[in-house]
Amino acid sequence: MKDLDKAFLGHPKPIFSLSMTELWERFSFYGIYPLLVLFMSAAVFEGGLGYDKANTSAIVGIFGSCLYLAALPGGYIADKVLGLKYSVLLGCIIIALGHLSIGLSYFYTNLFFLGLAFIVIGTGLFKTCSSVMVGVLYKDGDPRRDSGFTIFYMGINLGGFVAPLICGFLQKEYGWHFGFAAGGIGMLIALLIFYFISMPNFKEFDEKVGLSEDWDKPKKMSYGTKWVLIVSTLAIFTALFFALAGFVKLDPISISKQMIFVILSLCAIYFTYLFFFSSLNSAEKKNLIVFVVLLAAASIFWSVFEQIPTSFNFFAQSYTQRLIFGFEIPTPWFQSFNPLFIITFAPIIAFVWVFLAKKGFEFSSLSKFALGLLCGAICFVILWGFP
Repeated sequence: MKDLDKAFLGHPKPIFSLSMTELWERFSFYGIYPLLVLFMSAAVFEGGLGYDKANTSAIVGIFGSCLYLAALPGGYIADKVLGLKYSVLLGCIIIALGHLSIGLSYFYTNLFFLGLAFIVIGTGLFKTCSSVMVGVLYKDGDPRRDSGFTIFYMGINLGGFVAPLICGFLQKEYGWHFGFAAGGIGMLIALLIFYFISMPNFKEFDEKVGLSEDWDKPKKMSYGTKWVLIVSTLAIFTALFFALAGFVKLDPISISKQMIFVILSLCAIYFTYLFFFSSLNSAEKKNLIVFVVLLAAASIFWSVFEQIPTSFNFFAQSYTQRLIFGFEIPTPWFQSFNPLFIITFAPIIAFVWVFLAKKGFEFSSLSKFALGLLCGAICFVILWGFP
């Protein structure tokens, strides 16, 4: 029992295979993510789709938004229907089908967008459950829990670092669909690792060490909820069919603006209700105000951060000296800087915070948050002033 509970660097045995599954899933995602706007905006004679930059950025923005939104139904389905293991497994399969569709778009363009839809659906199932499976390996109060998640997130950053380098090189040397294919192979590896290693590891760990009794048992779902789920699924796939078949013409820029309006309106209505019409006391209302301010700041940060695969990509392509010693650096390679800096500087920054705390200069979480936003703002000012 002790061997299984401390089999990998003093952590439960399944943590390694879960981290490898996550690494290769992130490899598949970050391998194709920086290629999307470049592929859609490239001229047709260059193998691209020939779209203008505004529309390509809007499409990728909608894609990114849907990835986050998909976590809501994905988590619900995992909780009520499939359970954790089978949600991750089905998510892997659907994402792999998405990559296959993108690869086959060489023969039929609309398969590219079908592939993006599959990746959204699969990610909604996969991402909501993979990190939860890490959590169930540790009992409440286990001091190893935080470091276990650190191992898991290290897999994410390693996948995010390596993927643009490999997929970007293949795209530059052999063409768009070789870059997309590399991402698809990464997802296939993730699927195989999870099915043949992670699932058996979890079964063995549950039998010999023990997990909570209901860790993977879906909760009961009402009859009405089942019908809502069925009708919603049919509606989504019907809408996809009409859009991809060309029966409905969609304006990506208009859709992205409407999504922003709807999301902001729903947030405003929800928080107004909580503040004025719920049973919160004065102290809880003050906490709610602080939460809304932090949420707004975080939303602005992530809105800016998600420019990495769009405007940052175009900036790197058009305004960066990429020729070094006769070798032109592929544009997607710049996407590897973010995970590289996280891997490199996170331990250093952590050391600095501890050092300053010992010297009597302890920063609160809010202060660190504000400092990070300030650094990001300074970087954007530098880019804005770039000749």
